[in-house]
Amino acid sequence: MDRRVVLFLCLVLATSQSGAAEAFQESLRWMKRMEMATIEQESISFVELIRGLERRLLEARFEGRNLTLQTSIIQTLAFKLGCDFAGLSLNSATLERVSQAQAQHAMQFPAELTREACRTRPRELRLICIYFFTAHFFQNDINASLLNDYVLGAQLGHEHVNNLSEPINISFWHNQSLEGYTVNCVFWKEGASKQHWGVWSPEGCRTEQPSPTQVLCRCNHLSYFAVLMQLSPVPVPAGLLAPLTYISLVGCSISVMASLLTILLHCHARKKSDSITHIHMNLHASVLLLNVTFLLSSALAMPSVPGSACMVLAAVLHYALLSCLTWMAIEGFNLYLLLVRVYNIYIRRYVFKLCAVGWGVPAFLVLLLLAVKSSAYGRHVIPLSDSQRNGTGLQNVSICWVRSPEVHSILVMGYGGLTSLFNLVVLAWALRALHKLKARKKVPGTRACRDTVTVLGLTVLLGTSWALAFFSFGVFLLPQLFLFTIFNSLYGFFLFLWFCCQKCRSEAEVEAEMEAFSSSQTQ
Repeated sequence: MDRRVVLFLCLVLATSQSGAAEAFQESLRWMKRMEMATIEQESISFVELIRGLERRLLEARFEGRNLTLQTSIIQTLAFKLGCDFAGLSLNSATLERVSQAQAQHAMQFPAELTREACRTRPRELRLICIYFFTAHFFQNDINASLLNDYVLGAQLGHEHVNNLSEPINISFWHNQSLEGYTVNCVFWKEGASKQHWGVWSPEGCRTEQPSPTQVLCRCNHLSYFAVLMQLSPVPVPAGLLAPLTYISLVGCSISVMASLLTILLHCHARKKSDSITHIHMNLHASVLLLNVTFLLSSALAMPSVPGSACMVLAAVLHYALLSCLTWMAIEGFNLYLLLVRVYNIYIRRYVFKLCAVGWGVPAFLVLLLLAVKSSAYGRHVIPLSDSQRNGTGLQNVSICWVRSPEVHSILVMGYGGLTSLFNLVVLAWALRALHKLKARKKVPGTRACRDTVTVLGLTVLLGTSWALAFFSFGVFLLPQLFLFTIFNSLYGFFLFLWFCCQKCRSEAEVEAEMEAFSSSQTQ
């Protein structure tokens, strides 16, 4: 009887070992199938291949505390974790069966990783790490490349791990120059694209460069991570970041107060306004919205803020900019009507139609973009260039803004370029018309000079300083950065000065008319 029991136990042990071997052999065969899929272009979708590998690793039985499998382009690791988990550090330099030709990488998991899962039901957990040494399975429409073509992923059982107070650290070492590139840590956001099974997103990740050969990603969730490299032809010198930020904050704050004061003064006047005044007030409102959203854009770009909030603010900021540019163009169009058509400028429901264009067209463009490609908005990384080239402690700066280069080129630079060009043409037309008026002596010289000064003052109203954005190259870069920041952050304040000048001028004209009327009555 004892011999039979021993034989039975040996049979059970052999069967279990055979089952465990078969389980991880099945995972290895699936990895080789994925490798062949990159060569033969199989019809099976990438998400099915990756989900199939995850499922096999989570169900695989193995002896000991961990399991490591690898092919030429995929490496997988599985770990048995308990609720007494104290943290885990993985480094490719210490892992077995890692090719020396591959670049070094590492992942560090905090002790908080299993806390939420063990709080509901204490049990043994399975942590799987999947490293892809190719970007073939994560293709999308973003015009960018991945650092080393590496994608490092991790998953804790079937749990959704996010909003960790202590981040997961993912390190990518490299031996290439990143000069001229914007480097951004991203994760694969499944279901965020209609053309592909996911899209790269920076939500919940912070990018650091501790050294010229290392990119460190600090993320508060588990997923597939990579470093996105996008061409950045105009980096901002890191030493100028502090003064430019200070100028922007002070200038925008002054403009907010000035625009708000202008609108309040207009409302307090309690008199029927003409179409010109209505256009001015709408421009002030768009500038006020633009400055307020810009001041909030850097605060909501912090990793602790949900990505959806940053996306919404980025869309509002884009809308405010488009509205501001549109109202500048409307100012130019109205000036053209005043100069060319003079008295014959009656248009039925003129102000209502202008408001439909000034506020409606930007809203239509932004809503259309949100419906077609919402990933175009989010955390935008401002490229910094380190003149000392040591890279130590250099961190990327982010704001909530347009992330798509194509959208930025068309709906920011293109839209602004057309607006600036139109208003510059109108301004040149106005100066030419007043010059002819003075040459023919149809009005006193002082009046012509005053009109010339008025039109020169309209250069602010028409937003011609925004054309400085197209001089951010070569020797013009540093002067352009400061001039653009100073003039456009104080744009609301300049409009306030114009409003005050116009108000004083109108009051002086009324007073002169009253004096002329009184003198005529006494004669």
